[in-house]
Amino acid sequence: MIGKLYGIGVGPGEAELLTLKALRIMRESDVIIVPGTDVEKSVAYQIVLPVFSEITEKTRVAVKMPMTKDPVRLEESHQKAAEVIEIFLREGKQVAFLTLGDVTIYSTYLYVHHRVAEAGYPVEIVNGIPSFCAVAARLNMGLVEKSEMLHIIPASYQIEEALKLPGTKVLMKAGKQMGHVKELLKQADATAVMIENCGMPGEKIYSTIDEIPEDAGYYSLIIVKEKKEL
Repeated sequence: MIGKLYGIGVGPGEAELLTLKALRIMRESDVIIVPGTDVEKSVAYQIVLPVFSEITEKTRVAVKMPMTKDPVRLEESHQKAAEVIEIFLREGKQVAFLTLGDVTIYSTYLYVHHRVAEAGYPVEIVNGIPSFCAVAARLNMGLVEKSEMLHIIPASYQIEEALKLPGTKVLMKAGKQMGHVKELLKQADATAVMIENCGMPGEKIYSTIDEIPEDAGYYSLIIVKEKKEL
């Protein structure tokens, strides 16, 4: 009997935003996988812990997922993670891989998902609440209305042309590029707000571009609105 892999989105940071389906599948699973080098330090794991204390009784494994654009290192880490998971699947165990936000949006898990699926094992994605939806709700604002467009943009890459798009722009994963992103936003005469660590300890809201620190953390998200909407 072969086990099944579930990729579970645990939401953006607030435990109450975890879905009932995600919670059920974690309870039913034999093994919990988290990205990182230490299970206890995993942000995804810490989100789940307050509402599912029994997770400590599961077999828990951390798989290293380095934050790099080096294709060789990425390939190695993704392949190793898939191999670890496949060992449990061959034993007939159900495996739940926890990831922040929604599994389908810029998630490292997807690379593992593809490899495990190609190896012939059953896999399933369990979506979670996306970070940008949680941020908009936290700010008591809508993302788009009527015919407005919504653009989800990985800000650690080239975004000059993306900022020219009409409608609302969501800038994710700016990371070490925050200084450059701020400069581009100013050049575009944009109006933007940012939340760092939405729903997590240390949450901070920055209402203007000038307020945004260049050393903002990894879990920072910027919403850029057309001025006519504000």
